[in-house]
Amino acid sequence: MSESKLLDGKAVANRVKEQLKERVEALKTQGVTPSLATILVGDDPSSETYVRMKGNACERIGIVSKKIHLPEETTTETLLETIEGLNRDDAVHGILLQHPVPSQIDERLAFETIAIEKDVDGVTSEGYGQTALGFGTYPSCTPAAIMKIMEDYDINPEGKHAVVVGRSPILGKPVGALLLNENATVTTCHSRTVNLATHVSQADIVVAAVGKPEFIKGEWIKEGAIVLDAGYNKGNIGDVEYETAKDKASAITPVPGGVGPVTIAMLLKHTVDAAEKSVTN
Repeated sequence: MSESKLLDGKAVANRVKEQLKERVEALKTQGVTPSLATILVGDDPSSETYVRMKGNACERIGIVSKKIHLPEETTTETLLETIEGLNRDDAVHGILLQHPVPSQIDERLAFETIAIEKDVDGVTSEGYGQTALGFGTYPSCTPAAIMKIMEDYDINPEGKHAVVVGRSPILGKPVGALLLNENATVTTCHSRTVNLATHVSQADIVVAAVGKPEFIKGEWIKEGAIVLDAGYNKGNIGDVEYETAKDKASAITPVPGGVGPVTIAMLLKHTVDAAEKSVTN
């Protein structure tokens, strides 16, 4: 079989961002500048890097990046007060709480405090429920990125068997719901699935979202399958054994440069969407 088509996430993300620049300029003519507030609790170096990347991406297309850095010893109550203040701030259109937070904080309660109209990262249970029911405004950004890549490359999931490996509330579960809403037949697997290789080998579409480096072996991939690797592990390694998988897949996302850049682009898109809604409401 010829080498698989590379699903270039950087190219998809650049197209999204170019369209967003025009929308941001249009909003500014109406006196509105889209604004994303990012909350970082503590001093985790990886989290600091992610927040900085998101802030830079915002600024490049004209979105205001409001950064709030709280100390490591912050209590749940203080964090909730911070979020509630941002909920009330009409100049803020999206709120992102960087995961993970220090262990003394009730992370789920903090996520649930984010107003649904500002939940641009798709972390509230209300947002998840809306996504599953098919009318969600802001699905979690990585699932949204996977769907956007498929759309841009004319990959129609309808009637296809999609196997999602991973069941996290902001990736595996919502991407399964999005695929199901697009008429795919969805099997959700995870690290404890018995005979995982058998399930993966039956997939027309494989979504890797388990968070373990090269957990999905290339030999498991069916000839001609489409592979979307949402994993990102140390050493720029995905959840799929890329070198062997690419020889069997008809299309595959690289790591890095695949799902990751589009995830950030979808966060920006959701923020602009929220700003536009604030004008019409």
